[in-house]
Amino acid sequence: MRERYDVVVVGGGIVGLATARAVARARPEARIVVLEKEEGVARHQTGRNSGVIHSGIYYRPGSLKAKSAVAGRLAMERFCTEHGVPFERCGKVVVAVDPRELPRLAQLEERAHANGVEAERLDAAGLREIEPDVRGVAALRVPSTGVVDFGEVANALATGLVEAGVELRLGTRVDGLHERADEVTVRTPREVFRARVVVNCAGLHCDEVAREVLGRRPDVRIVPFRGEYHELAGAAAGLVRTLVYPVPDPDLPFLGVHLSRGIDGVVHVGPNAVLALRREGYTWGAVDARELAQLAAFPGMWKLARRYWRVSAEEIARSVSRTALARAVAKMVPGVTARDLVPAPAGVRAQALGRDGTLHDDFVLRETHRSVHVLNAPSPAATASLVIGETIAGKVEQRF
Repeated sequence: MRERYDVVVVGGGIVGLATARAVARARPEARIVVLEKEEGVARHQTGRNSGVIHSGIYYRPGSLKAKSAVAGRLAMERFCTEHGVPFERCGKVVVAVDPRELPRLAQLEERAHANGVEAERLDAAGLREIEPDVRGVAALRVPSTGVVDFGEVANALATGLVEAGVELRLGTRVDGLHERADEVTVRTPREVFRARVVVNCAGLHCDEVAREVLGRRPDVRIVPFRGEYHELAGAAAGLVRTLVYPVPDPDLPFLGVHLSRGIDGVVHVGPNAVLALRREGYTWGAVDARELAQLAAFPGMWKLARRYWRVSAEEIARSVSRTALARAVAKMVPGVTARDLVPAPAGVRAQALGRDGTLHDDFVLRETHRSVHVLNAPSPAATASLVIGETIAGKVEQRF
């Protein structure tokens, strides 16, 4: 079968769904289909994260992340209000536990102000007023940060798409794309779709989907980093009121192990960042030799390993030892012990890596004559998804 569409969106995560929504709103008459390989939406990055609606304090001023996060937070809150998705603007604190972290905390405060995000500097006493059981020499309070279940947001998006006449094909894996001057052919195991424009939002598999179109010697490779979570059990859950973050390492695109009280009231601890042994490697036992061989063949992987071997060793230690994880958490919340940590489902972050060993810090979009590829959309992509979708819809519009 060969079906013709105006737009095919590959991927039923929150960015793919938000993109389809934005395209449908711009062109109500267009024939649009979303192809998702799983039997439901939001089964990977969207449904396996901390559920934090980010404020936009971390990102380089002027970057796509910074612009999208600040506007995306407001858009996400409006969407949740309009569609009855529970969310809470609870605020968070970024805690410096050591005086050596104070210069980085000051830089973060400057970045927050440059991005137009309210951030209040706290001393140790001010921190205790907000989070009595958290210890630090100073902190930044960011009142605009919130929490939500992004899986529920994705479900609401999917429902709205179907009501608007957009087709949602679940259980439909995309095996490849072939672009010609007038259309793109999208291959799946059962049928072939023809499209005027294709948008690739395939997350963990986005570089594979794009390979034929962008070239078989890519400048970007997806590296899967597993983020493992725990929950605070029993009385320990009362040690954290809102969201508690460490001061991040500016050389890494990860925010560090944090504690966050989710919209469900559960206090989540994590994520760490360990190399997953397959793209959907949610446990140490999930291994794919073919994927590992492909990753080892990418020159940037070895450069990355040489640069960050010490950090990687520390992450692995916290992965295999709950005591080591508790020790790291106790730097901010001294009352937490290994007995308080209960394992929870992990997520896998699709992180773009360059051939030079650089972990891409900003969102990465690649374009051809008839396709748009989202090749790096980690956090805060869920927060910013509605704005990212509008950005991509504008690029789609240029191709009509």
